Amino acid sequence: MTLHQTAADCAQELPGAELGHPFGDDWEVFKVRGKVFMLMTEVPGRPVVILKAEPSEALALRDHNSHITPGYHMNKKRWIILEDGDGVDKSLVRELVTESYRLVVTHLPKAEQPVDPHTYAGGTRASR
Repeated sequence: MTLHQTAADCAQELPGAELGHPFGDDWEVFKVRGKVFMLMTEVPGRPVVILKAEPSEALALRDHNSHITPGYHMNKKRWIILEDGDGVDKSLVRELVTESYRLVVTHLPKAEQPVDPHTYAGGTRASR
């Protein structure tokens, strides 16, 4: 299974997630209640997934995995780019997608939150 397919499959399982193409066919943008939590494209010719992360977690991820870099055209402290490579397996992709979603849901008004972001684990290792 490819990086994009794994990330998309996970995102589509998340409550209230919607796929759009506001930047053209080359960009897949996943939102929850109108707020972006994941973008997918190719730069240049390499599939990448762009995700939100807590600043300290984003730094730790970048320090420990050469296939995780600062976000492309995004706030470099809060967004990461995930590429295929050693250490990037299906469970890590699912964990990072779910965490990005949870971070976005946390900042939605309580009445608009499709899940409780403080207890929702989705497809992460914590829920298994």
